[in-house]
Amino acid sequence: MLSGGGTTATAAAAPAQPAWTTYDRPAQYAVVVDQHVPVQMSDGIVLNAVVRRPDAPGRFPVLVTITPYNGTNGAINVDNDYLVARGYVQVIVDARGTGESQGTWQAFSNREQRDGYEAVEWAAAQPWSDGNVGMWGASYMAISQLFTAAQQPPHLKAIFPIVPMGDAYRDMVFPGGQDNTGFIPFWLALVSGSALVPPDYALDGNTADLARALGELGQHALDLPGYDANNELQALAGDTSYDGPYWKTSSPLEVVDKIRVPTFVVGGEHDIFQRGEPLIYERLKQHVPTRLLIGPWTHSDASAGKGLPAGGVPSLDSIALRWFDQYLKGMPANVAAIPKVTQYVLGTGQWETRTDWPDPSLTPSRLYLGAGKTLDSAPPSPSAPDLFVQNPVSGVCTQSTSQWSAGLLAPVPCTTDNRLDEATSGVSYTTAPLTHDLQFDGPLFADIWVSTTASDAVVTVRVTDVAPDGTSTELTDGWLAASFRANDPTRSRYVGTQLMQPWHPFTRDSVLPVPAGQPVELPIEVFPTDAVIPAGHSLRLYVGPNDFPHAVPPFDQLTNELGGVVQVLHDPQHQSYLELPDVGACAAPCKPLPVANLIRGS
Repeated sequence: MLSGGGTTATAAAAPAQPAWTTYDRPAQYAVVVDQHVPVQMSDGIVLNAVVRRPDAPGRFPVLVTITPYNGTNGAINVDNDYLVARGYVQVIVDARGTGESQGTWQAFSNREQRDGYEAVEWAAAQPWSDGNVGMWGASYMAISQLFTAAQQPPHLKAIFPIVPMGDAYRDMVFPGGQDNTGFIPFWLALVSGSALVPPDYALDGNTADLARALGELGQHALDLPGYDANNELQALAGDTSYDGPYWKTSSPLEVVDKIRVPTFVVGGEHDIFQRGEPLIYERLKQHVPTRLLIGPWTHSDASAGKGLPAGGVPSLDSIALRWFDQYLKGMPANVAAIPKVTQYVLGTGQWETRTDWPDPSLTPSRLYLGAGKTLDSAPPSPSAPDLFVQNPVSGVCTQSTSQWSAGLLAPVPCTTDNRLDEATSGVSYTTAPLTHDLQFDGPLFADIWVSTTASDAVVTVRVTDVAPDGTSTELTDGWLAASFRANDPTRSRYVGTQLMQPWHPFTRDSVLPVPAGQPVELPIEVFPTDAVIPAGHSLRLYVGPNDFPHAVPPFDQLTNELGGVVQVLHDPQHQSYLELPDVGACAAPCKPLPVANLIRGS
């Protein structure tokens, strides 16, 4: 979450950043695998671990990976023998209640977070360990790193979280107040299925092993379906459809200020955690060595660093080796020379380094929605509103479908060009072809005035790059239910006086009425990106209904929005606009705001 307090920092011209340099060492060891290693927790529950270690005597630094995907027989491979072959031990621990571990699974619960601390300290005390422990892994395994590091286990020295979540509610589970039905049910089924794979020792002929296996499988079979069904039911109709203590417990941004070890954060511009990854970096950079690398990736592609090395950026494995060699082995890997921020620039195919995130040169630049479905720097003149019908199943033929399925639906052809969706739902506002390249980097903000004939309205906005041939390539998007439009300015990001990243409470108490037929102003957070709209292309802002299959409104919202005809207003009294985080010379059609470039929040 964005921190409160309203701290400010004056932007300065960004000095030149150092380029990436290569770093690698040849493999030194074969890999030995120890299966079914018991790791007992302080409450008596025994977790299952797989230990992958160099085939040599001696003690080595250890990398702990905590997974819910069954480290022995799971569908998701979390091994990293690249690092093991270069002198590290990897300990892969099944989260409690998953894989071959005892107990009941409750994702990122306080007890599971404590398990991370105890697993690190257990690893530090083993005969093959030299006492220096790091953590490595992607997604769930990255989130577990942040929760573990926040507890400050004495032997933890560095972490390397790849595509971690920051704010459970806002980043992914309920973006804009909508239930993420595109990913969460699939994810719950994946964890449940991995937990029900019979362990290989169940058929070794040993009665005690068979009894143990049947006991674990029986417990998982009883616990997981109930947990999954209850999560979905509560998300659609219960208290967890609102933000509160449940989601704060599973949100690393609530505790990252307690982390005291060097952290390398990897993210993706089309990742399911696109919003939170730069926020994690932004908070950590204040008190620990931190780096941020963001690629052009969906969740699955980002987990593997697909396409690297490229553009001078090394592979994720070689970067991790450099990170751990410095902080676990004490080798002169010169991590200080690694650029602070490295991002892939959509629209150019190039990687660029930055001195920071947000970019210190960020200047808000405004484009107004206008008559004739235009997007322009000139404030709107009196004009009639545009209309769309609330449609809970719109949005299939968009990049959002690929992104929020973690890349699994990327092969669907219509997810790479939004024109079909734009032609059948919502309203699109488009600039004239640009005369100069336009680059923006950071969070975007859409301030949209609407009215509806119903008692609620769910609005999706999409920012796309429109090529001369009409192809509409989605860059980023945002969502908001009108009933959730309340904004907390103490936790929002401003550049000067301009709101750039609203923070909506999303609590039951913050719900506001939506009077039928009356204008309401929706401050919509649009997730951050780094993109260039080339000269000759146009920038488009789509404003439309729901974002299916990514998101479905909770039942009360769905009931209140159904059948609604939504008006998008753009007149002098209701100025709807898109605010861009411009980081270049903003030529027409953009008009920079005459405000001091100050950033509040973090």
